[in-house]
Parts: sequence; C-alpha cells; structure tokens
Amino acid sequence: MTIASTEGSVEPTLLRAAAAGDEQAFRRLTGGYRRRLLVHCYRMLGSLDDAEDAVQETLIKAWRGLAAFEGRSSLRAWLYRIATNVCLDALDHRARRILPSAIAAPADPHAPPDPDEPDLPWLQPYPDTLLDIADTDPLADPAAAVTHREHIELAFIAAVQYLPPRQRAVLLLREVLGFTTAETAAMLATTTTSVHSALQRARSTLAHRLPADAGASGLPEQQADLVARYVRAWHTKDLPALVALLREDAHMAMPPTPSWYYGRDNIGSYLRHLFDAPWGADLRLLPTGANRQPALAVYAPAPHGPSYRPFALQVLTIHNGLISAVTGFVYPGLFDRFGLPPELTGVDQ
Repeated sequence: MTIASTEGSVEPTLLRAAAAGDEQAFRRLTGGYRRRLLVHCYRMLGSLDDAEDAVQETLIKAWRGLAAFEGRSSLRAWLYRIATNVCLDALDHRARRILPSAIAAPADPHAPPDPDEPDLPWLQPYPDTLLDIADTDPLADPAAAVTHREHIELAFIAAVQYLPPRQRAVLLLREVLGFTTAETAAMLATTTTSVHSALQRARSTLAHRLPADAGASGLPEQQADLVARYVRAWHTKDLPALVALLREDAHMAMPPTPSWYYGRDNIGSYLRHLFDAPWGADLRLLPTGANRQPALAVYAPAPHGPSYRPFALQVLTIHNGLISAVTGFVYPGLFDRFGLPPELTGVDQ
C-alpha cells in the first residue's frame, strides 16, 4: 500500500512497522512533522505551553489510531487533522489569548502599573530557536521548511485569536498551510460551502485587526542596527536616544500587568520612572528572537551577588525603520525554551 501524499509517498514497510507497535518506526514516520505541528498548534492556541500539550496529545492519538490509517489522505493531512481537532477541543473550554490592549485603555505613565493578573489568558511569544531548527528527516513537510514571517509575527497571532475557533482553523489550514477547500472540509467534517463562508468571514476580521503597515519590518541588517542602538540607549539610560527609536504612535505592554502605554511621549515617561526606580535602574538586555521578530531577554539584578537573573522577554515590532511596539512578557519560565542562559554575570553583559 502506497500512501498518497503531496510530499511524496510513505514507505509501506515503515507504516506497517509503526502500526504494529514499533515506536522507532513511529518516531521516524512522524518526527519530521513535530515542530511543524507545534507551530500550527501555537497559531491556533496562542500559547507555547498549550501548543506543547496539544502536540503531545496529537501524537498519542496518532499512535493509537495509526492501525486505522488507510492512506486515503496524505500522512501530513492526517496529522494536521488530528492536531487541529485537538486544538478545537481545547478551545471549547478555554478563553482566547489576549494582550493588554484587548481589555484595558492606555494607562497613565505617571502612575504605577496595575497589579499583575497572572490568571488571565495572556498571549505568549514563540522562540525563533524552535523555528530555526531544520528537520533533517526526508519525510518532513517541505512546504513548511521556512515559516513565513507574516504568519508567525505577534500581530498575526494576536489577530487570529479574535476569530471563532472554526474560522481560525479554516484560515490556518487554507491560507497558511495550503490545504485545498476539499481537504479542509474533510479535516473539519464539514462542507466546502461552509469552508468558503468561514474563510471569507475570517479574512474580513483579520483585515480589521491587522495593522495597515504589517510586514514593513525592514532588512535583517537594518533591524540588527536598530536593536543595537536600542540596547545601547537602554544600558546607558539615554532616554532621548531610546525614545527617538520609537514611532510617534508606538505602544508598550508588559503582561501579566494589564497596563499598557500608547504614544512615544507616554512610553518615554514610563521609562523615565522605570530607570529612576531601584528595581529598574540596572536591567540588562540580551538580544534573541521571537515570532520572527527582534526580541530582547531582560535580566534583573539578583538579590545577592553580581549576577543577573531572568525577568522578561521584550518582543519588538519594527515598521519602516522605527519601533512601533514593545511587548514585554514577564515570564522567566520561558527563558529555557528560548535557549537563553539562566543567569548573566559581569562577563556576559
């Protein structure tokens, strides 16, 4: 039995071995899809933590159901169908992931930020380190070998969360992963007419939610220069230089506090108070990457000793040579998954 697939055929012997309970064969069969499924589940759920749980459940379901897989669809479509429906089941009892601007008006930069609300379903960033690792398995999904920037950027992930779950699934399956209308309908157990309708409504919602200048982030070398100037201005507390890197309509958020700031001048006022405060006077920045955007790991002075410990991740959105958004995620637990050091010493700064 040869399995039909747009990526090529799966070796029947490998499939039979996996279906018979050979775990090594199963890993060989599915291993090339694991990171692609993780990105898909992240887009669906807006959370790296939830996405990892969903992929784990997907692979368990695939392992248990492999004997019934008859090759009527490609292995890729079969796995994405399982993953998508796992995510839809999860979304039945979870609120959509949000950023502070979804629930609060811009804050007064002269007042202390509102208390953290860690129980709210905040959006999470996605490490570039997980996007950059190439699958060496020849059965991996070649169509997804490069994750397109516009489909993983923070603005896109945040906008997608506004879609009802099934519209979200249709949009991602059709326009991001490239499945046909018929394939998408089969994966969601619906009709092609319903898929067309859901896709049109999803496109309309995204058109209102995505920024008009999305995608104008500039060349990598231009981004790197801007980030270097941002880090230099931050470390020297050169507030005029820092503010000059921001667009006039820039915004800054830092979940889990609901407080966020709109406008270059208001962000400058907030940063002035931050740099004047004892706990914000010596924060150190280390460049990294998230959601195919420049990002900075923020380290705070340790209570004892000369080292610095993980504090937050800042994701920068750049448009036409200036920073339009700084989204800080105060989740030290994410540092390990970003491949970041657990501490900085004087030598590391």
